[in-house]
Amino acid sequence: MNSLFAKLRQSEIALALGIIGILIILFVPLPPMMLDFFFALNITMSVVILFTVLLINKSLEFSVFPLVLLVTTMYRLALNVASTRLILSEGHNGSAAAGKVIETFGDFVMGGEFIIGIILFIILVIVNFMVVTKGSGRIAEVSARFTLDSLPGKQMAIDADLNAGMITEEGARERRKELEDETGFFGAMDGASKFVRGDAIAGLIITGINAVVGVGIGMVSHDMSGAQVADTYLLMTVGDGLVAQIPALIISISSGILIAKSSDDKAVGNAIFQQVGTNYQTFYMVAGVLVLIGSIPNMPGLMFWSLAAACGYYAYYLQQKKVKDAEVEQAAESEAKAEEVAQAATKEEDSLSEALAIDTLKIELGYGLLKLVEASKGGRLMEQIKSMRRQLAREVGFVVPNIRIRENMQFEPGGYAISIKDIQAASSNLNADKLLAMDPTGTSLPIAGEDTIEPTFGLPAKWINESQREEASFNGYTVVDCSTVITTHMTEIIKDNMPELLTRNEVEKLIEDLKPMHEKLIEELIPAKITVGTFQRILQNLLEERVSIKDLPTILEALSDAVIKTQDVIELTDIIRSRLARQICHGFINHEGVVPVISLSAAWETEFMAASDGINVAMEPSKVQGFLKAAKDRVENAMAQGLNPVILCSASTRRMVRTVTSRAMPQISVLSQNEIHSKVNIKTISQI
Repeated sequence: MNSLFAKLRQSEIALALGIIGILIILFVPLPPMMLDFFFALNITMSVVILFTVLLINKSLEFSVFPLVLLVTTMYRLALNVASTRLILSEGHNGSAAAGKVIETFGDFVMGGEFIIGIILFIILVIVNFMVVTKGSGRIAEVSARFTLDSLPGKQMAIDADLNAGMITEEGARERRKELEDETGFFGAMDGASKFVRGDAIAGLIITGINAVVGVGIGMVSHDMSGAQVADTYLLMTVGDGLVAQIPALIISISSGILIAKSSDDKAVGNAIFQQVGTNYQTFYMVAGVLVLIGSIPNMPGLMFWSLAAACGYYAYYLQQKKVKDAEVEQAAESEAKAEEVAQAATKEEDSLSEALAIDTLKIELGYGLLKLVEASKGGRLMEQIKSMRRQLAREVGFVVPNIRIRENMQFEPGGYAISIKDIQAASSNLNADKLLAMDPTGTSLPIAGEDTIEPTFGLPAKWINESQREEASFNGYTVVDCSTVITTHMTEIIKDNMPELLTRNEVEKLIEDLKPMHEKLIEELIPAKITVGTFQRILQNLLEERVSIKDLPTILEALSDAVIKTQDVIELTDIIRSRLARQICHGFINHEGVVPVISLSAAWETEFMAASDGINVAMEPSKVQGFLKAAKDRVENAMAQGLNPVILCSASTRRMVRTVTSRAMPQISVLSQNEIHSKVNIKTISQI
């Protein structure tokens, strides 16, 4: 039995059975006892609805109210039909023919005078129809209209909060769902208010039919006198009307309260008390008015003076409470001020400590560039830096430190500087109101604009207006805004200083993150065979030549095999580079599917071998300059053809060649034959 009730509660079977029950009441005659039960159930439901409305905090917590209103209205009308059937068919048998509930309501209200009952019934109908129902219907209509009118603005506000990061995607979905529910609720309430109005009219008509037809049936069909008809048909008619109209009035009041509720998250009683019952001046004035009214001759003064005393006492209580609250608040403020003084002294010490702190990465902006970080003014620098850090993490294999952006009023309006560990690494000046156009090939631009030099790669560029963007892009020039210029510059500075940014803590974090999948490999290698410091130096060597360390498992496996043969960091690095040949070559494959290389001639191979002791290069300065000039000419010719070449040499000379080229051409990679993967095709474009 309990499981059956549980299923009824958890499904819509109960609602379906209720609707079917209403239809049965409409068409099937009911015995008086069952009608009494249904009338009692009607009163119970109306009281439940009233207290539910009073105790909820938001209207949307009772969003099914329009459906409940429809069902209860149909239920009352079905009871009216059933009671009318009993009154007209069995009324001649006495006032209890339609049940004890109707008889009791009629007898109690009328008190032996059916005229009194009729007048009271009409008053209830007027109050319900003309006052409560009409007012709540108007509120529902206006609320529905205002809700629909404000819908676009609220949706835009949700989108704005989402874009600003103030709410999550899940929060945005919840707010949109709440907005949709609110719109549907007030729209449904606008229509549901018509149910209440129609119910009041139907009740009035049904009561009139019961009275007129009942009197006719009693006097014509059953030869009853006027007094007998009044004691039976009219008593039951008034009782039937009252027993239907009282629940209807309760539900109408519930409807009005629900629609009139404000949007704050408070129950009706709490909201009324906080807004009405907390001002002591109001109750002092009310007490004075009541004293004056009680002083009018022949007025029951004791009653008014008693109420005046109660209001005065309550006003005095509120006043004293306000004084105590003010004292508590003042004491709290004094305590807070004392705490602030203590914190100020602590802050002074902290500020000295902060002055000693070092920002790993920092961008300083002149006041003319501050709008680049203000999203409200269209600034995109913050978002671009976030994207840049994510991209770098994917490329190199670890997360670079946070980048602090600060203003520097000593700079020129368009000036900016990039610092690493508080040491300035680069600086330049920008025009915040213009766009930077440049030719990727490094040639000058034949378009109107202010000549300048692109700060990252030193290419000739021009400052152009927004109106020239389309023309410049059409001619094949790269056009970027100031945020992109700074972000690109910052990216290259970070790439050039990756080894310095890979700290011991970051290496330990990389190892810890890798442990769940490669715990045995790490335990065998670190610190059993090499220390964390040695591993850090190896990773830094790779990063120095812009080799990604994201494939840590392969690096660790190569180390595990190599440490048996050598403990030299440089030799270990070369072995790992050979193991990462596929990854290294992949970054240089061009659109033709080949790696363009500039090979080293046998003569230069011999020169480097003869001038090297394995680590340092002891070559004559004139020969070094000659090599660099030849290498630079070959590289520039390749770049003019749109190629990004690498210098290819033997494994024994790679380190020396890299040492020589790193200062003059740090962005040019030097690969050995061992670092060319067997599946990768190379194309020799020139020779040094």
